[in-house]
Amino acid sequence: MSRSFRLTCLISILAFALVFMGAAKDTPKAAAPAKAKGPAIPAKIGVISIITGQGSGYGEAITNGFKLARDEINAKKEVNIELVVMDSSGKQEQALAAAQKLINSDRVAAILGPTLSTEMKVVAPEANASGVPIMGTSTTAAGITQIGKYVFRNSLPESLAIPASVKKAVKKYSIKKVALFYGNDDVFTKSGYDTMKKVAAELHLTVVTTETFQKGQSDYKAQLTKIKNLSPDAVFCSALYEEGGVILSQARKMGIKAPFVGGNGFNSPKVIEIAKEAAEGLIVATPWYPERHDPKVKAFVARYSKAYGKKPDQFAAQAYDALYIMAEALKKAGKADRKMLRDALAEVRNFNGVLGKFSFDAERDVVMDPVVLIIKGGKFQMFQ
Repeated sequence: MSRSFRLTCLISILAFALVFMGAAKDTPKAAAPAKAKGPAIPAKIGVISIITGQGSGYGEAITNGFKLARDEINAKKEVNIELVVMDSSGKQEQALAAAQKLINSDRVAAILGPTLSTEMKVVAPEANASGVPIMGTSTTAAGITQIGKYVFRNSLPESLAIPASVKKAVKKYSIKKVALFYGNDDVFTKSGYDTMKKVAAELHLTVVTTETFQKGQSDYKAQLTKIKNLSPDAVFCSALYEEGGVILSQARKMGIKAPFVGGNGFNSPKVIEIAKEAAEGLIVATPWYPERHDPKVKAFVARYSKAYGKKPDQFAAQAYDALYIMAEALKKAGKADRKMLRDALAEVRNFNGVLGKFSFDAERDVVMDPVVLIIKGGKFQMFQ
């Protein structure tokens, strides 16, 4: 084989190799397969609410809010929430038994509720000791989240709501002297009274009398007669809607015209149903205003109204947001682990819900601004 022939072969081989390599370089690589979306995080969440008995109006709104949020959340297929609903009937012992079942038998990842602060005072220590996150959506008495590091709430406490409503009423009506009226056998109504008394002192108001009543009472004429005779500029009243509605009705029938400033228990359409026109002029502070010009609020009101045939109240809105907050924490935790979920909840900041912007503070309590409303024309309106 001649030297020139060998050289020609070598050149041919090199040329072929270069062409092959170039073709390989120009051939597009197959696209990497899209990362498959993981399965929805399953979570069993316990609910303790007043389904039967006195206060069931609160419980109905709360559970409706939870159910609507659950259906929307599950439809997104990021988490899959199963609600296990237990009835407390507003009784401490029944609420505690429900909590024990949810914690030990149902093995829930977290608990929402119970409805009343009185119930939470016995349920929260049980959940905290068991390492189960618990979030109150309607418990507004002082000291709730201080029970333990597993205890949260997204319901605006009386310590934030009452000062807002009282200060606005005092300015609007030039109030100088007031009567205080509260239920002394309930943690929630007693806490509301404590805040009213404190704010009255801070504003240098004269308290002409302090009157009390018990849950389930139906006749308030003795207390109201004393209040009427002392002619206060306003009545600050801490009551649940059953008693509150009757108090308003009897007060107006007796000729008491002074404005009423109510605690959080008055923030229900049930007050208007019970007191009717006597509810006119009632002033309250709340995180919820259904007429707010916010697309998120309008969509929620429309969906809730379609599902349940009535507009959502504050308690429905707080429950709705609470389950969304829980869902966000579940996604951050990555699984329905009780401790991981607690830690994720504690980090919730600037959640944008139907109530507005919400955060937990260092003690797992509420950071948000209330709005002050007045009942006019048979409905809650902005108090100007």
